[in-house]
Amino acid sequence: MMKDMTKGNIPSQLIRFSIPLVLGNLFQLTYNAVDSIVVGRFAGEDALAAVGTANPVMSIVILGITGICIGASVLMSEFFGAGKYGKLKQEVATTLLFGCYFSLAVVVFGVLFSGGIMRLLHVPDQIMGDATLYLRIIFLGMPFTFFYNAVASALRSVGDSRTPVRFLALASVLNGFLDVVFVAGFDMGVLGAALATDIAEAVSAFLCVIYIYKKVPLLKLGAKDVRMDRGLLSLTLRQGAITALQQSCQPIGKLLIQGVINPLGVSTIAAFNAVNRVDDFAFTPEQSISSGMMTFVAQNRGAGNRERVMKGFRTGLFVEAGYWVIICAVILLMKEPVMRLFVSGGDTGMVAIGVEYLSLMAFFYLMPAFTNGIQGFFRGMGNMSITLISTLIQISVRVIFVYLLVPVMGMKGVAFACLAGWACMLLAEVPYYFWFKKRNELLQEKIND
Repeated sequence: MMKDMTKGNIPSQLIRFSIPLVLGNLFQLTYNAVDSIVVGRFAGEDALAAVGTANPVMSIVILGITGICIGASVLMSEFFGAGKYGKLKQEVATTLLFGCYFSLAVVVFGVLFSGGIMRLLHVPDQIMGDATLYLRIIFLGMPFTFFYNAVASALRSVGDSRTPVRFLALASVLNGFLDVVFVAGFDMGVLGAALATDIAEAVSAFLCVIYIYKKVPLLKLGAKDVRMDRGLLSLTLRQGAITALQQSCQPIGKLLIQGVINPLGVSTIAAFNAVNRVDDFAFTPEQSISSGMMTFVAQNRGAGNRERVMKGFRTGLFVEAGYWVIICAVILLMKEPVMRLFVSGGDTGMVAIGVEYLSLMAFFYLMPAFTNGIQGFFRGMGNMSITLISTLIQISVRVIFVYLLVPVMGMKGVAFACLAGWACMLLAEVPYYFWFKKRNELLQEKIND
């Protein structure tokens, strides 16, 4: 299942590699979406709002973990593209060992401080207990989340984007089944939803590890390989920490936005939770295509194929735009039925709020298609700083506009704030891209001379 992307048809390789990533991330999203749907229908609006207030905190940690794994994946892809298989194995071992210590620290922090975090977010008293309980149980499953992401990153770095998806699909089905059993069957509420998510994450992590040991000798770690390389750890953290911070900016922004939404009442909180799930299904495939571009660029950079890098970048942007056409049409056609999935009974104010928001966002999703594509290119080139700077610009502008617009426009204000943030992000990224390209061309000319 390994794939060397330093040769062959570029559009075919990018699409074939990205499709499993898209499917995998969609399966990942079903964890939270199924939680929200089952909780909303069988445990009530208060429980749905509790899960919604906890999710931005959970997302900060998960995206922080993902950021570290992205930094490691870029290095793994470079080593694979350059044929440095010993270095590749060292990087895998270093990432996994670091993950043991990091994820345990996350568990301790989450268990101790979940209640305080919820109070800082001004969570209403009527849902405080459920929100804190849900968040604590989710934190207990973070070691499994890290191991799945690290091992999946290793597989993707050698061109295998399909295997992690298969295990994630199985885990997603298991999560949905356990949600129904725990929440609808045993009436366990948010506790059942959190336990279902943790168990499913554990299953996907163990299956990936077992697969590598049986099927992928290149990534299999023997006793002598299980050691942490300080040089690689430093390089991984230098790239991964920036990416982790960049990845965490979005949910930190969502936390600040959640603080504006929470005082508007439980119905608005529940609506915001529901539309965030839809947003995730729109954004995440764009991020998956970006990840495919990152791996493609990193492998070819490792192999010294500069012209192929640029062709891959342009092709990736076309793929991103094509996806937006599809998601825009789907959202416009299905916005009301999708919102009704999150409630039981007849029409509610929550549905109307969500439909109004999605009617705007369906068109606005074009902007993150391009911002994600550009970020995938820069990550693959090992330039993590610009991805952090542009993301900070985007989220800062978005939060400022939310505070200005939501009191006047309600949920529509969040949509227009998103548009403003993405526009400013592109204003930062596009000029920098041309400067970066010109600088690299001049450096190459000096090397050739």
